[in-house]
Amino acid sequence: MSLETSGKTTLRDVKHGQAAKVLKLYGEGATKKRIMDMGITKGVLVNVRKVAPLGDPIELTVRGYELSIRKADAELIEVELVGKGATA
Repeated sequence: MSLETSGKTTLRDVKHGQAAKVLKLYGEGATKKRIMDMGITKGVLVNVRKVAPLGDPIELTVRGYELSIRKADAELIEVELVGKGATA
């Protein structure tokens, strides 16, 4: 069962201009480590700055810097919406 069908919100679902708090990282091995190495860890606040016209990649502000990630990676990050453009 994917995260989308289980009713959980992923970073892929967050719209342009919204902010979210990371609740949990899914995935295994190198993929999960790469996401964590980019600064996306449990409890961190992320702002969605831009979404490409076809939805891939997604540009975020994380810990004060800009980061672009693929939709496939964003789908592995469970989040909770916290509002529009909160300070990261």
